[in-house]
Amino acid sequence: MTLAFSWPPEAYLWFKTLHIVGVVVWFAGLFYLVRLFIYHREAAELEQPLRGAFEAQYGLMEQRLATIITTPGMVVAVLMAAGLLSVNPAWLQQGWMHAKLAFVLALLAYHAFCYRLMGQLQRGACTWSGRQLRALNELPTLLLVLIVMLVVFKNQFPTGAATWFLVALVLAMAASIQFYARWRRLRGERLAQDTALAAADPSEARGRAAG
Repeated sequence: MTLAFSWPPEAYLWFKTLHIVGVVVWFAGLFYLVRLFIYHREAAELEQPLRGAFEAQYGLMEQRLATIITTPGMVVAVLMAAGLLSVNPAWLQQGWMHAKLAFVLALLAYHAFCYRLMGQLQRGACTWSGRQLRALNELPTLLLVLIVMLVVFKNQFPTGAATWFLVALVLAMAASIQFYARWRRLRGERLAQDTALAAADPSEARGRAAG
């Protein structure tokens, strides 16, 4: 005699609730983690002893964020997703779920790559620039949009103008962040030049400011 296991009626709702919580925590950690990488990388442009102090602080913040928030969120999200699939195994036969799982695998690879970058930053061996890291930080946004749309629309995934508008909006947000970072960098360089000029020739600096 074999006993068939069955989840209690409320199991689906519990799995779904905890899955959503895990996803929110996971993505919040991923977004902020790469932002810390950007600050960590740009701290290399500072002079000592500020450079060493900022790099040590950012390294500590990255480790705590990854081990206390980001990775636990990922574990909860994945485990609760497995619970949802165990309650609804028929989803595994549907195309939208196959696409979602592919994007989730890409997200897991991104998570692992973040750990690799974190190790390189702490060893001082990271070759990624702040600009490249900003572009990298937009990848989970795109994955999040695609995954949520698949969950909501399932096999009726929209391909009309609204979908392309949403994709264009995400890309425009990413481009605006890049432009703002470049403007801020150029502005900082100009202020540094004006400060150096003021120290060398105050009268010329006043003339530049007046012009």
